[in-house]
Amino acid sequence: MTTKGIVTLQGEAELVRRAGTLFEGVQREFLCAAGEPGTWSAAAPRAPRALPPGLVVRKLYGPGVFRDPEGRELLRRLGQAGAEIRISPAPPAHEAIVVDRRLAVLAAPRSIAGEPRTYSVVQEPDVVAGVRALFETAWETSTDVATYRRTPFPRLGDADRTVLRALAAGHTDEAASRRLGVSLRTYRRRVAALMASLGARSRFQAGVQAYEILGRRPDA
Repeated sequence: MTTKGIVTLQGEAELVRRAGTLFEGVQREFLCAAGEPGTWSAAAPRAPRALPPGLVVRKLYGPGVFRDPEGRELLRRLGQAGAEIRISPAPPAHEAIVVDRRLAVLAAPRSIAGEPRTYSVVQEPDVVAGVRALFETAWETSTDVATYRRTPFPRLGDADRTVLRALAAGHTDEAASRRLGVSLRTYRRRVAALMASLGARSRFQAGVQAYEILGRRPDA
């Protein structure tokens, strides 16, 4: 589907077919935000051994990139090539690529029903500038990958630590909310916020991380 300045691609296969043309000729700047390493892996150019002079490549990922062996390998290759990498406290709200301030590609949320994911290719200057501004805001509030490796978990407040303990213990939401003396709705909201902060995609994954955090950090 095509509207003025916007082309909608249906599914990863169509994105891959068009990617060569979309990203061809990048000269100054390649910005990429991804909640998971697989979002753009098939379509985005593979990291060369060294970036060409004058080309700035910035990659922004959520914490989940470290829990994926392919993600860790991707970070290694990008770092060796000279790309700048930062880790967002939570998965980026919008997965996007911006090329030379002239083109943006936006990934729609994954369909719960398993339908093909859609990607919007935008060349409208004002919209591209807006997407780039959102990327820059997220970039400025994120952490350099080397620093993040030294302190991989966010600093937790008292409320976060009590939720972590409940997750690690495997309590039901109802039991945990009673133990914490909060409403079920408030407890679930805290769990959702904590999962986003940890980059966890499921309660089970959050529980595993909680166990790891509590085991590693005496102040947790």
